[in-house]
Amino acid sequence: MSIDANVSKSLDAVQQAVSDGKLTAAAADNIRAWLTEDRYEVYRDEVIEHIVGGKWQKLDDVYWTIIPFGTGGRRGRMYPIGSNAINDRTIGESAQGLADYVVEYHKGQKELSCAIAYDTRHKSRHFTELCAGIMAAAGIKVYLLDDYRATPQLSFAVRYKKCDCGIMVTASHNPPSDNAVKVYWSSGAQVLPPHDKAIIGKVMSCQQIRVMPFDEAVSKGMVEVVTDEVDKAYFEAAAKCAFEGPRDVNLLYTPLHGVGAAAVVPLAKRDGFTNIEVYGPHEEKSGDFPNVPGHVSNPENAAIFDEPIKYAKTKGIDLILATDPDCDRIGIAAPKTTDTAGEWRTFNGNEIGAILAEYVLSKRKAAGTLSPDHYIVKTLVTTELTRRIAESYGVRCVGDLLVGFKYIAEVIDREGPDQFIYGTEESHGYLVGQYCRDKDGAVAAMLMFELAAELKSKKVSLHDYLSDLYRKHGYHRETLINLVMEGSEGMAAMQRLMKSFRTTPPESVAGIKIAKVRDYAAGTITDTATGKSEKLAGPTGDLIILDLAEEGNYVAVRPSGTEPKIKLYVFTRLAPDQSSDLVQADSVLSQRLECLEKDVRQYAKQNG
Repeated sequence: MSIDANVSKSLDAVQQAVSDGKLTAAAADNIRAWLTEDRYEVYRDEVIEHIVGGKWQKLDDVYWTIIPFGTGGRRGRMYPIGSNAINDRTIGESAQGLADYVVEYHKGQKELSCAIAYDTRHKSRHFTELCAGIMAAAGIKVYLLDDYRATPQLSFAVRYKKCDCGIMVTASHNPPSDNAVKVYWSSGAQVLPPHDKAIIGKVMSCQQIRVMPFDEAVSKGMVEVVTDEVDKAYFEAAAKCAFEGPRDVNLLYTPLHGVGAAAVVPLAKRDGFTNIEVYGPHEEKSGDFPNVPGHVSNPENAAIFDEPIKYAKTKGIDLILATDPDCDRIGIAAPKTTDTAGEWRTFNGNEIGAILAEYVLSKRKAAGTLSPDHYIVKTLVTTELTRRIAESYGVRCVGDLLVGFKYIAEVIDREGPDQFIYGTEESHGYLVGQYCRDKDGAVAAMLMFELAAELKSKKVSLHDYLSDLYRKHGYHRETLINLVMEGSEGMAAMQRLMKSFRTTPPESVAGIKIAKVRDYAAGTITDTATGKSEKLAGPTGDLIILDLAEEGNYVAVRPSGTEPKIKLYVFTRLAPDQSSDLVQADSVLSQRLECLEKDVRQYAKQNG
């Protein structure tokens, strides 16, 4: 049977699968393209094999949409075929689209360049060579960090080598099944408007992927390995973010099987820390993440600290710090008192962000280097405690931002890097300094180590340090609810739920009335009592915030830009005069959070 006959038979089978309800119409459209269009020819046989094998659910999963660019680039599950999977075609389209746009944008410029780095995930090195070969074929020189390196080091490399763009091959904290590319512009930040939409246009219209073999690109000088050079410059720049103070502290660090040890440990030692131990069971660089719960290396997950805490209690450790696989985010755990063998507790991203804000601002104030012109930056779904801390130091807080550190980077360049102090987002990402334009786990770790040493010298626990902030600014508690909705059915449910929050939000949650609805897609703020809407100042994006009648209590809702889920951020607060007794305050807000989560989940179940 000829190829044409095989294709014809497969097209008939696809149509029958749609009629039988085994395949969505959207998936069928994308499969037809992969069966008939020349650009997908090399994948045709494998698509046909899936059709012959009746693998309709898998085909629907990997074809029901075209994998999008989200807040962190193009990310998803790896599979050899599929428009909704990470594979040579979707990664190749991403790199080709970027290359085509860069060449077009800089028309006439003779020398163009791109920095590329990769992490420990499966196929990261393979995708790196593919991206490098595509850039080289387009006449764009590649500066390659040819070893496992952190995402912030890639951001730094783009700026340091004065590149026109950058590519980081990583899926951050996603499961082992996933990979991705994060795309950077010449600023060292992930791509922003108008570049992002223009690049997406090139990606979606990509016909031919032109690749120069990697070895040929190296031999022609189109790929230059700059690992040692960039490492040296990065550590020199990052070390300038350090503050003076005690260094006597016992530290346990876990890279969670990722790249972090090559950044965190050298920087910490350069800053004077000698008692830092890498946690053995998590030291192996492995895309399987074998020794973490669920094989997901996410520092937001308190369970990853369970085994390290048991170990730390026997070793007199003062602080445990983890970085995610590409080392742009951190998580921490510390003893609740100064007794290292006693009870321990982890900190969430908002708590870490507030602690680091207080530490950095207090150090800058002591040095006499703060003014009303200085500012910190946060996102709309990051705790307002950070804003209150900044205002207590007479420093501005720019916080009307959508989710994504690229928006923090945009503010830095818009407002001026010389006045920038600190950037934070609730998902455990933090930045100080001007050396890069993405969150940096290594520098955040260094600052947290410094604070731990300072507090140890004063016989104060990190938890007490946070408690003092609560007494001063009011007790804040937050939680994150993830509603996972996979596949085409999940996407439909996500769209229904977001529409419901916009048009028929709940009247109250946890017994507190919803006073206003902020819709950042429509650009409106609606008073629920009167039904009147006004123009909402701020960014435009798929984000809804439900403001409760009690000040400081609200729920933010958004679809994830990198994973198939809706995220609900729940914020609660008590005023300072209600926060002197933190045990009582915690009891009040714990009960409120429990009721809020119950009510929100029930609403989502009914409307999703």
